[in-house]
Amino acid sequence: MACLLETPIRMSVLSEVTASSRHYVDRLFDPDPQKVLQGVIDMKNAVIGNNKQKANLIVLGAVPRLLYLLQQETSSTELKTECAVVLGSLAMGTENNVKSLLDCHIIPALLQGLLSPDLKFIEACLRCLRTIFTSPVTPEELLYTDATVIPHLMALLSRSRYTQEYICQIFSHCCKGPDHQTILFNHGAVQNIAHLLTSVSYKVRMQALKCFSVLAFENPQVSMTLVNVLVDGELLPQIFVKMLQRDKPIEMQLTSAKCLTYMCRAGAIRTDDNCIVLKTLPCLVRMCSKERLLEERVEGAETLAYLIEPDVELQRIASITDHLIAMLADYFKYPSSVSAITDIKRLDHDLKHAHELRQAAFKLYASLGANDEDIRKKIIETENMMDRIVTGLSESSVKVRLAAVRCLHSLSRSVQQLRTSFQDHAVWKPLMKVLQNAPDEILVVASSMLCNLLLEFSPSKEPILESGAVELLCGLTQSENPALRVNGIWALMNMAFQAEQKIKADILRSLSTEQLFRLLSDSDLNVLMKTLGLLRNLLSTRPHIDKIMSTHGKQIMQAVTLILEGEHNIEVKEQTLCILANIADGTTAKELIMTNDDILQKIKYYMGHSHVKLQLAAMFCISNLIWNEEEGSQERQDKLRDMGIVDILHKLSQSPDSNLCDKAKMALQQYLA
Repeated sequence: MACLLETPIRMSVLSEVTASSRHYVDRLFDPDPQKVLQGVIDMKNAVIGNNKQKANLIVLGAVPRLLYLLQQETSSTELKTECAVVLGSLAMGTENNVKSLLDCHIIPALLQGLLSPDLKFIEACLRCLRTIFTSPVTPEELLYTDATVIPHLMALLSRSRYTQEYICQIFSHCCKGPDHQTILFNHGAVQNIAHLLTSVSYKVRMQALKCFSVLAFENPQVSMTLVNVLVDGELLPQIFVKMLQRDKPIEMQLTSAKCLTYMCRAGAIRTDDNCIVLKTLPCLVRMCSKERLLEERVEGAETLAYLIEPDVELQRIASITDHLIAMLADYFKYPSSVSAITDIKRLDHDLKHAHELRQAAFKLYASLGANDEDIRKKIIETENMMDRIVTGLSESSVKVRLAAVRCLHSLSRSVQQLRTSFQDHAVWKPLMKVLQNAPDEILVVASSMLCNLLLEFSPSKEPILESGAVELLCGLTQSENPALRVNGIWALMNMAFQAEQKIKADILRSLSTEQLFRLLSDSDLNVLMKTLGLLRNLLSTRPHIDKIMSTHGKQIMQAVTLILEGEHNIEVKEQTLCILANIADGTTAKELIMTNDDILQKIKYYMGHSHVKLQLAAMFCISNLIWNEEEGSQERQDKLRDMGIVDILHKLSQSPDSNLCDKAKMALQQYLA
């Protein structure tokens, strides 16, 4: 019986919930226009601040009717305006509300409304569009579908301070990436918005500023234009600097700092310009202090990290400004049990977002320590820093994990730290754990850091090898992501450097010759270069060369031939000739060259090449083949003489390049000895 009762109960609950709202919708269908208008006004008053009522009205079908009234030519302007206001209020509810409005095609209807001559109606439509476009569920592309929309919005900018505020807000939210920047730029965004920075309305100035920050981000064309724009006789960068001053609202200081940062990173302002060194950088450091709100500290640290990332001088200045390195340590203690936050709502918000502070601190530490050894040392000596980074590697938030790995990668560029702090904290253990199962963006940075930990002077190299790194790295070389293939092969190359025969054998076994040759024909140049580097490291020290060539010689010689015949650059061919020189240094392996006339002809060809690097590499091959003290040298010398190699050596001994000349003379002495 319970099963039979279930449906009626649910129906009655629904009818109770919606019955009180139904009369609002019914009134929208009244034949008397005045009653319809009053119904819309009453609906507007009923939904303000009432999400439950908003949801009920949407369920009861209010939206299609409101949109119909908004688009009807017979509707009065007042009715149309009130409909736009109610729709805007519904959009201010939940994300589901916005989805429902989008499903009813609200955006084309509101954009059509912007063609009206009535300013109040235009403002209501823009206010509703602003609310919809600032919702995370709205695709930005909807603003650009109709090519006439952007120029029309530009034209409406001059109508009132409200049109200015809403349109700038729409632009700043819908400008995502270079395509959107180009569309707005080509329709005169810079010229149309620049004068709004001197508006009497704070909201207009603020939204215009936000527009410039999104337009300039990673965009040299926009940034170079902004540098030269004059507003009331003042250049834009000077206006931005004025907005950075301490007496301005924090939001304005931060956004101005972002504009100047983005223009600097895009190459429009020099990194040593006073507006960056004396104004922007100190402003961003100020934003990191514990007096600021959580979101201000996050934005300040992340923007500063971006500003100083490529410039060692800015990194040094930042590191000694207001004890920044110590100040960032507070990002990990927030909110503390003795926090001064008395507002429970704010405390709840900050507890939920505390991970963003940790992420921002890791990002800024990574930028600070990118180049300078002293700064890295200061960071690592900051209280419990290595423990915090290690903890960050296993946080639930992917963004925090990524930032922690980036920070660790930045610090791992230090030889001294690899030998000390990294070893003391056994950093390789959590790193190997991260590499087992992580998204590609984390894998790229973590595997890049592993390359540093596998350098021959790193004490972590041995334990990493013992923990199954060879299989893991060989797996990375099969990734579809070229950056992961590069890092996998790069780490194997570092691992093979001056390694024991057993490690080299493990690498070759795990990688397989098939995969090695796939990598040698990889379309990514970096992958090819690192694979050649791996081969070169594997084929070093005579016993190793002979052992590897006895088992893989045929395939390796085949690969070398293909590369030397292919359309490759100088660096690739030089590396390949160096591999041949290593093979020629083997005791038994050199016979694989001497019995391969095709390879010998190629070495001869490169001895006469126009590029000195290739001539030198080919010379190394010849020197190793004719060296007197080795068994069979006479036969090899005779064969190479018959090929005309001695004549080439005489020519090269007259070379203007001193290095090449010396090598040729040394080789000739082997014939005379």
